[in-house]
Amino acid sequence: MTTPEASTMTELIEDCADIPRSITHAERPLPAPRAAASWEVDDTTARRVDGIDDYGV
Repeated sequence: MTTPEASTMTELIEDCADIPRSITHAERPLPAPRAAASWEVDDTTARRVDGIDDYGV
């Protein structure tokens, strides 16, 4: 058995409305994002991209 692809936005929305709530809503809320770890670029890494402007990047 195959499921036909939605051919319009309306069909897609209707298809999504049929998805069970147990799948679309988590039982527990997601944890809050953590703060990003600090980082530094050392001289070795900086040398790897030295001159990259010459390539128009």
